[in-house]
Amino acid sequence: MLTTNRSDLLAINMSDARSELLQGTLDLLILKTLAVLGAQHGFGIARRIEQVSADVLALNQGTLYPALLRLEQQGLIESEWGTSTNNRRARFYSLTRKGRAQLAKEIADWQRVSGAINDIVADTGTASATA
Repeated sequence: MLTTNRSDLLAINMSDARSELLQGTLDLLILKTLAVLGAQHGFGIARRIEQVSADVLALNQGTLYPALLRLEQQGLIESEWGTSTNNRRARFYSLTRKGRAQLAKEIADWQRVSGAINDIVADTGTASATA
């Protein structure tokens, strides 16, 4: 769930419905980050999400790495070991063809749902209700 309250994104004990929404959103953010930047290690992915969101969104390791594992198990990303810019061994993640297709679907779904939510939030009640 995208939110301005960072503790919501970092919270571990969430209701199932809320964590499912967070999981789907987090997957979208990870896939999009890999599509833009190419292969990245986990810290790079997390840092990029923080930077692009102007530090509104923050990911901890307990949130990010299970998501990366899940996406890899689903065949949406793949990984290989490499060396980071600070000369440390790190696992680098990249988008698969299946991941690119899923990203396109997720973006379309996100735009549809967020547009509907924006319409509801912007509703001033001036339109006549039909039922």
